[in-house]
Amino acid sequence: MWQRIQTLYLALACGIVAALFFIPLAVAIGTGGATENIYFTDNVYFLCLMISIALANFLALVLFKHRGLQIRVAVIACLLLLGFQIWLGFKYFNAPDGVVFKFTAILPLIASALDALAIRGIMADELLVESYGRLRTKKKNRKK
Repeated sequence: MWQRIQTLYLALACGIVAALFFIPLAVAIGTGGATENIYFTDNVYFLCLMISIALANFLALVLFKHRGLQIRVAVIACLLLLGFQIWLGFKYFNAPDGVVFKFTAILPLIASALDALAIRGIMADELLVESYGRLRTKKKNRKK
């Protein structure tokens, strides 16, 4: 499991999504210079989406014995992360004055890229296993 690079990609993406639960998204600067952190979990819809993304990434991480299903779950996680990033972009461009977004606002995009790299690695492994299967059947047919 851990000897494949796609497992590392999925673990990093899962860690990034888990970190989103604890780090601030933006800082609101009020009157008089008072600041308040705005977290990803302050919005209930963000929280539900992040829970589903975290579960999908974790499920993709542990499904290493079922590569076909692992690819599907990783694709779903990647698409959810892209949708989450688009939603954050919409929030960014419609934010009121005094709200400053942090670097953490692009972490879903980074996690999505890691999921895409993991999907690529899983597909390469699947193609390799299929090619070995074809070679074995050809070798068995020659001996008969």
